[in-house]
Amino acid sequence: MKYLNLGQLSNKLGGRSRSSIYRDVESDLLPKPTPPHAALVARLHYGGSRNG
Repeated sequence: MKYLNLGQLSNKLGGRSRSSIYRDVESDLLPKPTPPHAALVARLHYGGSRNG
């Protein structure tokens, strides 16, 4: 999975400003970001394997 930084996301959204992107996230028009380490934490907490 590849994560986008805010600049890359802005470009993909036609140059939207940082504040517009944050408003869209707060209004649930865009999904809230998930920290990159969240999947690892979930695997460790729930005892899943790295390969699925």
